[in-house]
Amino acid sequence: MTMAFEAKLSVVPVDRSKADELHRLLPAEIGMFGGSGNYDATVIENPIEVKVFTPFGAASDNFIVGSVKKRTFAFLARHGRGHTIPPHAINYRANIWGMKALGVKRIISPAACGSLQPDKIKLGEFVLADQLFDRTFGTRKDTFFEGGPIAHLPFAEPFCPELRRVAADTAKELKYKIHKKGTYVCINGPRFSTRAESLFFHGQGWEVIGMTAYPEAALAREAGICFVNISMPTDYDVHGDEVVTHEMVLRTMSQNVDRVRKLTFEMITNIPKDAGCDCQTSMKHGLF
Repeated sequence: MTMAFEAKLSVVPVDRSKADELHRLLPAEIGMFGGSGNYDATVIENPIEVKVFTPFGAASDNFIVGSVKKRTFAFLARHGRGHTIPPHAINYRANIWGMKALGVKRIISPAACGSLQPDKIKLGEFVLADQLFDRTFGTRKDTFFEGGPIAHLPFAEPFCPELRRVAADTAKELKYKIHKKGTYVCINGPRFSTRAESLFFHGQGWEVIGMTAYPEAALAREAGICFVNISMPTDYDVHGDEVVTHEMVLRTMSQNVDRVRKLTFEMITNIPKDAGCDCQTSMKHGLF
């Protein structure tokens, strides 16, 4: 595709003395967006803080580049360190462009969510979404192709099947309860759903609800990057005795954050060197 990256020229270590060391780490092979409460980048060996300049403005934060499990790796706090950027205000295009500029081919995206089916999906379990329903109403920039060539993204299967298999196998090894498929409803936020909205989503049989998977997944696919969403329910939306609050989400997430980190970082070892999916070439026939 035509997102050719002069962008590599815009990757600058915050500590300029580490420029040569950074050069040896690039391209970064695997990337991760930190979800709510998942900002611990201490597992990254020899971390280098990197600023990436993009045509779309600033990313959520500086990237942390290093190695994990002997794989080159890039980490970005999706909401900024300190959780200062609400989901509707995230510069998703800059975040994905930054990952692409660093050379990333696979992105792991853990995130808090609500369970829409409390009878089968419990708090603290994991859901590997295989489908996506966008309810952000077109308020977010969700394509790199504006004012240039016309492109239509093939998006019937929005999440990487290979990374979903890797995550499922890793969860099994760790004896974590995981649901191998489900539909992720993405709402705009920052507000939570009304009861009517939540009951509608529940009635459709959809599994989880969150605020960040779209347009992350679409932009990653346009950029030729495999993308997996790993959702962990922190509440029952409006189905529980309590109405969901931000405090409730953070409390449940803090109780399970070690399990989220364990799953996401352990699966890195199991990701094949060469992709066995079509995610990285899906735009080959998308330009018109």
